[in-house]
Amino acid sequence: MNFYTADPHFFHENILKFCNRPFQTVDEMNRKILHNYQSTVGPGDDLWVLGDLAVCHVNMADRLSEMLASIPGRKHLIVGNHDKPWVRRLQDWSSVHDLLEINDQGSRTVLCHYPMVTWPGARHGSIQLFGHVHQNFPGTRNCVNIGVDQWDFRPVTLREARKRAAGLEVNPLWGQVEPGAEI
Repeated sequence: MNFYTADPHFFHENILKFCNRPFQTVDEMNRKILHNYQSTVGPGDDLWVLGDLAVCHVNMADRLSEMLASIPGRKHLIVGNHDKPWVRRLQDWSSVHDLLEINDQGSRTVLCHYPMVTWPGARHGSIQLFGHVHQNFPGTRNCVNIGVDQWDFRPVTLREARKRAAGLEVNPLWGQVEPGAEI
């Protein structure tokens, strides 16, 4: 099964106040997010991290690698603006991409750190998953924020993302970028 997440910002002290995260310390935040990943993702699963794994110095590389190794399954990185080259080179990744289109249970799924207005297959039922904007924007009818700040600090399935998308507004630009296409 595929699980999706974004923006854990491991080791980032300032994210606690920037995003009003409900933790007293960054260690508490790290433990909670890591626990949620470990208790959700199974050995045969794939965890897609849509950017901003950690905001820390390279001297934390070993600790970050240990954390990733403790999460079951295969881990994939979709690069975000805070993912330094050394984070991209961690040996724990099964793959690293800037942007990727996958098929998840028959559904065309576009993965990018950033929210998009349109993407391949957008007119034909594909969905785009993103992070980057934390708690500020949940997404639209076919473009869903799967960041930890939107999902109680846990990874989600495509089914959960689609269920949430069904209750979101259609992007007001949709008619301009995909004229005549229904969502």
